[in-house]
Amino acid sequence: MAIFIGTAGFSYKDWKGEFYPADIRPARMLEEYARHFPVVEINSTYYAIPPPERMNDMARRTPPEFQFNVKANREMTHELGECAPATSEFRAALRPLEDHGKLGCVLAQFPWGFKNTARNREYLEALAERLGDLDTVVEFRNSEWENDATFELLSGLGLGYCCVDEPHLKGLLSRRVEVTGRVAYLRFHGRNSETWWDRGRESWERYDYLYSEEELSEWLPKVELISESADRTYIIFNNHYKGQAPTNARMFERMLQGVVGGSLVIVDEGSDEGGTLF
Repeated sequence: MAIFIGTAGFSYKDWKGEFYPADIRPARMLEEYARHFPVVEINSTYYAIPPPERMNDMARRTPPEFQFNVKANREMTHELGECAPATSEFRAALRPLEDHGKLGCVLAQFPWGFKNTARNREYLEALAERLGDLDTVVEFRNSEWENDATFELLSGLGLGYCCVDEPHLKGLLSRRVEVTGRVAYLRFHGRNSETWWDRGRESWERYDYLYSEEELSEWLPKVELISESADRTYIIFNNHYKGQAPTNARMFERMLQGVVGGSLVIVDEGSDEGGTLF
C-alpha cells in the first residue's frame, strides 16, 4: 500500500524561480524534478504519442524506482471511434517504461461530454480489453458516472477510479472516494469555480489555485482509507501555474507523514544522484 505524491507534468517555464532554479535548462528539469518527487504524470502523450526512444530516455534519466503515470492519447478518450491503431501505438510507446519497471499506470481522462450511456460503457469495455494487463485508471468529468453501477463496472473490468478535487459545480464529480482496481488515484485540479467553464480564458487559468492546509486536511482520512484498499496510491497535483502544484505536493507530503507513516514513498533530496526513494 505504497503512496506516491507528484505533479501533472514537470516541464513548465513558470516553475523557474518558483520550484526550479531560475537558470535551469529545460533539458535538466526531469532530473531536478526527480530529486524531489517519486512520480510524475506525463500529460503530453494526450496530444501526441511519443516515439519509444523518448520514453526510454526519460526512464534512463530518473532513479531506479521512479514512476511515470501516462495520460492516454486523445484518440483514445476524446475522439472516439476506432481507437485500436492509436492504442497499439500508445502501448508501444510505453514499452520502455515497462522494461525499466517504471510504468505506474495509464490515466484515461474523459471529457464532460463523455456521458453515462450504453455505448460509452461498451467503449470502456473495449478500451480495457485493448490495454490488457496495464494498470489503468479512468477519470470522468461528468457526474452522471458517479454511482454504484459505475464502480461495479470499473471493478469488473479491472479499471481504477480516479478521485478528484475540483470546483463544486453542477455536473462535476464530488470529492467521493472509491477504489475499484489495484491502483487508487487522486487528482487535485484546484477549486476555481469562476474560471472552470469560461471558454474565453486561457487554459492555465482553470488551474491557477493554491490549496490551503485546511483544504488539504479534508483529504487526510480519505487518503488513509483508499490507500488501505489499493496496492499503490498516486496523488497528483494539477494546479500547475507558477509552481503551485509542487508547493502543494510538498505540503501534503508533510501532512501525510503523520497519518500513513511508512506507506508514503518519499525522496531523499540530499542525494547527489537524482534522489533516493524510501
